[in-house]
Amino acid sequence: MTSNKNQAVLLGLLSALFFSFTFIFNRLMAVNGGSWIWSASLRFLWMLPIFFLIVFWRKNLGQLLKELQRHPIQWLLWSTVGFGLFYSTLTYAAAYGPSWLIAGTWQITIVAGLLLSPLLSQGTQTKGIPFSSFLYSALILLGIGMMQLSQAENLSIKELGTGTLPVIVAAFAFPLGNRKMMQLVDGRLDAYQRILGMLIGSLPFWILLVCVEWAGGQGLPSSSQALQTLAVAISSGLIATALFFSATNQVRKDEKSLAAVEATQASEVVFSLIGELVIFSPVFPGYYTLAGIGLVVLGMLLHSRKN
Repeated sequence: MTSNKNQAVLLGLLSALFFSFTFIFNRLMAVNGGSWIWSASLRFLWMLPIFFLIVFWRKNLGQLLKELQRHPIQWLLWSTVGFGLFYSTLTYAAAYGPSWLIAGTWQITIVAGLLLSPLLSQGTQTKGIPFSSFLYSALILLGIGMMQLSQAENLSIKELGTGTLPVIVAAFAFPLGNRKMMQLVDGRLDAYQRILGMLIGSLPFWILLVCVEWAGGQGLPSSSQALQTLAVAISSGLIATALFFSATNQVRKDEKSLAAVEATQASEVVFSLIGELVIFSPVFPGYYTLAGIGLVVLGMLLHSRKN
């Protein structure tokens, strides 16, 4: 189990690196006036043919279709939660804060995973919330609070809330949808099949969102936004999601190891900060921000090193 956990944690760190491109590109598109609806929906519309070809080439499409036919309502529901609700709220928040702040607030998903564990545990080793995991998560929450405090002088309460509350919703939606789908398929599908299944299940949500955007007279996205969402689809949607799903699948029967893998996503804030400094501004963050980031990373490391 230790070997599996270490490998899963490493995969989680690599996925965090590629996931950070989501926050950077979403912020870039928002700053350039791109619609958050197109930023969200285009990523998953790009991902659908990519993963269809992967699963088809691996000759695993038939097995996936059988799983979809067995529980169509659950696939629709939890795919909409895990992909649709998660990413639409995340891209909406990108218009109201820097990428590193969104990435930092997103780390609430670690605490969300712990809180959801007792409700979702089915045949796992730990039914309750590990006390040490809760303490480490408290460090992460404290770090997030300090980062938010650093932005309080620059943003109104309304703007801070608009950029924070949707991320909190996303932080609970992603582990909820991911874990419910893991329970549903119970290891019968690999990561690529499960992602494609969730893409298909969330497709009605994305079509509805695009129709709302079209009805509002916003028109088509720019070519620049289309290319940037394609980059996000490949880096975050293909590479990062496959790495993360593979990592969580390896330790799906061990709640402590699963919490450690989810904790690796805290490193996204560091990667996003570096990208923010390179692309947007040479201004280095203040002391509160750096201290907050330090606490987030410390909490992540403690999670990962815990037995």
